[in-house]
Amino acid sequence: MHSDTNLFGQPLDFLVSDWKPASQPVHKTLVGHFCRLEPLGTELHAADLYAANALDTEGKNWTYLPYGPFESLSSYCRWIDQFCTTTDPLFFAIIDHGTGKAVGVASYLRIDPANGSVEVGHLNFSPLMQRTPIATEAMYLMMKEAFALGFRRYEWKCNALNMPSRSAAQRLGLSFEGIFRQAAVHKGRNRDTAWYATIDKEWSILNEAFDTWLSPTNFDENGRQRIALSKLTKPVLVQLG
Repeated sequence: MHSDTNLFGQPLDFLVSDWKPASQPVHKTLVGHFCRLEPLGTELHAADLYAANALDTEGKNWTYLPYGPFESLSSYCRWIDQFCTTTDPLFFAIIDHGTGKAVGVASYLRIDPANGSVEVGHLNFSPLMQRTPIATEAMYLMMKEAFALGFRRYEWKCNALNMPSRSAAQRLGLSFEGIFRQAAVHKGRNRDTAWYATIDKEWSILNEAFDTWLSPTNFDENGRQRIALSKLTKPVLVQLG
């Protein structure tokens, strides 16, 4: 709903006079109960990540990414050195507290502190973290850090054909915002991009939802969840898709 009009009778959106530009994300360690995120580095993480990714013997994890799979550890190391050492995208390795090994990768990208918008992407969760609390907590830690830095908008974009990614975005409480047709060309094929996002005024509800879901009391003696995260985040979703 528009809150004002100008002297021409044209609608204007609400003022954001109480907001200041966000702070730039930096390489730091983000610590949770099940995992931590630390700056991605070849020497520290490449071997663990390559071994973890190799458990995906069919290479399904790489289908919707614009790179990979990698034929050797050395080629994976070269990719990290050439592509993952920038400040945008800003890459992190996801470390399993139980084993101390890197089991996945995530990044911030399209970082726009002036407008308060940031995207999470380049997500590659190895079989060692898929369908575990680590996957959820890693995304929670990145979302939490973004809003703590003052961002107003947190985005998730994926290939529109990547239904697991689209379902994950909604489970995490990000609302569907539409499809950008013919947005890119990846690996010689067209890519339509699905957009999802959550905004700062929704964060308090999402933060509570994640705290509830990640609590040890939410898991039984066999590690099964008592309440689904999707049920906790559903109240903030403004559109499904």
